[in-house]
Amino acid sequence: MRTEGWELVEATRAEGAGILFITPHLGCFEITAQCIAAKIPITVLYRPPRKEVLQPLMEGGRARGQMRTAPADLSGVRKLVKTLRSHEAVGMLPDQVPGAGEGVWSTFFGKPAWTMTLAARLAAVKGVRVIYTWAERLPRGEGYVFRLQAPTEPLTGDIDADVAIINREVERMILQCPQQYLWGYNRYKGPRREPEDEAAEAAENTPGDATVRADGAPAGDSPATSPNRAAADADGAAAERRP
Repeated sequence: MRTEGWELVEATRAEGAGILFITPHLGCFEITAQCIAAKIPITVLYRPPRKEVLQPLMEGGRARGQMRTAPADLSGVRKLVKTLRSHEAVGMLPDQVPGAGEGVWSTFFGKPAWTMTLAARLAAVKGVRVIYTWAERLPRGEGYVFRLQAPTEPLTGDIDADVAIINREVERMILQCPQQYLWGYNRYKGPRREPEDEAAEAAENTPGDATVRADGAPAGDSPATSPNRAAADADGAAAERRP
């Protein structure tokens, strides 16, 4: 394993800033967090397996060294925000298709892609620095090159604009080694339709006073469990507590 760009991490930690490592489905993306956790603590977002029996195996494989995990739900996103505010590191993959209400349509290689806003919202937490990472597989089983790269475009604080910037940064990484991107993953499909989303839509289309979401919230409100809403709420609550 060869590492290129670790000086970015050292400089950011010397500033006392939290770090958001953004890693697309490029190369051996599963080992990037392991490489970081070998040197500093990092918390990563993950979706628990559908089969509960696999949970210990997944946690044992990922939560090694200084790596901690956070589930892809309200509690997990709050944990990520708290970690960043504690000037520690968080890692996530920005190119997964989010659920309804958790993304925006943003250009990715010339086509509209339903793109998560969570990465942009976490990057907007005060004092956070973004570092882009990926691990290139070397030929003939010779190992990997773990690359850490500084942003080429500064983020603006505007969520839609920052989602587009992150997509362009991901494109630049992919173009360095396009043959190792997980092209089989469909970036261009629409958001997942969860049962509660369908129930909410049906309620919104019902005449009279029945415009209430299945979770009891007024129709049109984002679900309380939305990771993006959680990040915004957690960040806003912390801001209100600051003098």
